[in-house]
Amino acid sequence: MEDVAAKRTQHVRFAFSRRGSMNGRDIKELEKAVLSQREKIPRHIAFIMDGNGRWAKKRTLPRLFGHKEGVTSVREMVEMGVDLGVEVMTFYTFSTENWKRPAQEVSALMQLLVSTIRKEVDDLDQNNVTLRTIGQMDDLPELPRRELDLAMQRLAKNNGLVLTLALSYSGRSEIVRAMNRLKAQGVKEITEEALSSAMDTAGQPDPDLLIRTSGEHRLSNFLLWQCAYTELYVTETYWPDFRKQQLLEAIHDYQNRERRFGCISEQLVQS
Repeated sequence: MEDVAAKRTQHVRFAFSRRGSMNGRDIKELEKAVLSQREKIPRHIAFIMDGNGRWAKKRTLPRLFGHKEGVTSVREMVEMGVDLGVEVMTFYTFSTENWKRPAQEVSALMQLLVSTIRKEVDDLDQNNVTLRTIGQMDDLPELPRRELDLAMQRLAKNNGLVLTLALSYSGRSEIVRAMNRLKAQGVKEITEEALSSAMDTAGQPDPDLLIRTSGEHRLSNFLLWQCAYTELYVTETYWPDFRKQQLLEAIHDYQNRERRFGCISEQLVQS
């Protein structure tokens, strides 16, 4: 047990010692370290993209500039996900609570969603990415819904990374909607398997790693059912500054954790 604890401490020190800006060579070394444990690269990474507004405020810029810069971070995450062989990436793009924001900001975010889809769909197609949405799509204005539908139809033939956008999403609401689906189907005995099959995320693996930026330590109503055994990684970095280096650091930290799922260390070694 002491050897295991020492080994884990060593890995954590390495991960946290790399904080701050790296040069290209250091990032390559970190990427090499991650790829050396390819079997431990998470299948599904979920992101709570927090800190766009604070990033902009810190630079005396309007909040929308932070959201626009955050799109670049999403692009880098997807590119890295494709390179690393990640199966699914889910981004908490717009929550049901976000509708409470000023109407001007909500409208700007919907416009940004439309322009981003139009701009990125060609690259997503070339990288064999599939697009999927979760949440209450009927809440969205007609134009974003139409652009999303067109993009999903175009990318449906692909079989690479699944890019999932959580839009007008609430984890609690998703569970209620799943229960209602099962009720409408006449299901009398609700099992974990049945409920999972009725969720918006049906057919996808649960997240292995959830990354939250800007230092907040909460799930914020995101993937509540699916994150029962998800590893959490919180960073003080604002989302617009979360790029390739930061993703590799998070994955490397995840790779050196011991996921026991209720077992003890000795059982994992025996298996």
